[in-house]
Amino acid sequence: MKLKTRFTAHDYFDIRRLSYEPPHLATIDLPHTYNMETAISKWIDSNLKKRYFLKKVIGLTKSNKIETVLRAGFEDPKELSYFVLACPLLKYK
Repeated sequence: MKLKTRFTAHDYFDIRRLSYEPPHLATIDLPHTYNMETAISKWIDSNLKKRYFLKKVIGLTKSNKIETVLRAGFEDPKELSYFVLACPLLKYK
């Protein structure tokens, strides 16, 4: 198991992952599949530094259908860009 060499206050008090979606977050909707939420949460915890929101919500898909989607939101828009470009769990057609 890889241990972090540096802890932040967000990590210590377990407040990095937000339980609600503040309006100032930069968000993206992802298609929801089985176990995607926990895998993405682990990737964000190990690769990004600031607070984030990750939860299943009702939203529109690319085909304009109302379905359950996984919404990811980040305080820093740079982290959203890095997440979209670097996360290996996001597969595009």
